[in-house]
Amino acid sequence: MKIAMLGHKRIPSREGGVEVVVEELSTRMVEQGHLVTCYNRGGKHISGKEYNNANLKEYKGVKLVKVLTIDIKGLAAMTSSFFASIKALFSNYDIVHYHAEGPCAMMWIIKWFSKKRIIATIHGLDWQRAKWGGFATKYIKFGEKMAVKYADEIIVLSKNVKKYFKDTYNRDTVFIPNGVNKPKIIKTDIIKKKYNLSKDSYILFLGRIVPEKGIDYLIKAYKKLNTNKKLVIAGGSSDTNEYYNELKSKCKNNKNIIFTGFIQGKELEELYSNAYIYCLPSDLEGMPLSLLEAMSYGNCCLTSDIEECSEVIKDKGVTFEKSNIKDLKEKLQYLCDNKNIVEEYKKHSQEYILDKYNWDNVVKETLKLYKGE
Repeated sequence: MKIAMLGHKRIPSREGGVEVVVEELSTRMVEQGHLVTCYNRGGKHISGKEYNNANLKEYKGVKLVKVLTIDIKGLAAMTSSFFASIKALFSNYDIVHYHAEGPCAMMWIIKWFSKKRIIATIHGLDWQRAKWGGFATKYIKFGEKMAVKYADEIIVLSKNVKKYFKDTYNRDTVFIPNGVNKPKIIKTDIIKKKYNLSKDSYILFLGRIVPEKGIDYLIKAYKKLNTNKKLVIAGGSSDTNEYYNELKSKCKNNKNIIFTGFIQGKELEELYSNAYIYCLPSDLEGMPLSLLEAMSYGNCCLTSDIEECSEVIKDKGVTFEKSNIKDLKEKLQYLCDNKNIVEEYKKHSQEYILDKYNWDNVVKETLKLYKGE
């Protein structure tokens, strides 16, 4: 099949979970003999020009096409998905696969003027995210409605979102969760030199620095802990520099709270490999890839009790009541004080998550939808 993917920022890139999903799907589909084109945004990487790879034309057999993008908050996704849709319309594709709600606003371009099969993946209810203002929120909601109206199939990543589409629009969707790869667990090297971190010496948050991730709850809870473990907040901002700087300002007098900024490669692998606890205190998630990855490294995970997180960890991790700083502090203290409990969770998390969330299965189920099976 000839397949187009759009709606992501760029691949190869870890600018967000959407980019990881698009990369995994497209490269694996190419391995199976399909022809895949990914329409990458123009503009700079969310964490700075030094991370740009915008001039790549191909990646692991996937054709990369850079599309015109107005690189301004609120306009980047809109303009890139418009120009990607125009390019896809005039190209010979069997499938056009939209990722995320905002880009789906341009789905009518394909539906009105071609007979190409359209698939949408809803990575989360993006209009609920705190970083968007009035117009952006309405535009993303419009994209959601376009997906309901025009997509031949809609993929959702959680049962909660599946229920939302049924209750709100009476639209059936297909639940296909994300996958995860088995990683190589490595010793500290870069993180020892840069941050003086050793194995089990820190609590880790890793993800985009945005309000709905609940990082401020984690900081407030951590400051009340009786522990010698450090708190590492790893990740870059996503149109949220003001929020990121505000968090850093609150922690400037605490040498045990470390902000790494955007990370990738070996440094990322070391942080996952050597954490004492991985904590994801989110108020809102789609399908948290960072949580899948943390468990794949055999981490003890502590998350908020929102369905998108509790559905993933089941009884293989610990949850606290969403937004409840007191409960979060108590659960953190308990885990800091009981290493044997942490080790017990670590023993079982990797095998459980690798068995449950498999990229090969995700690709197989997605290809079935492409074919209308």
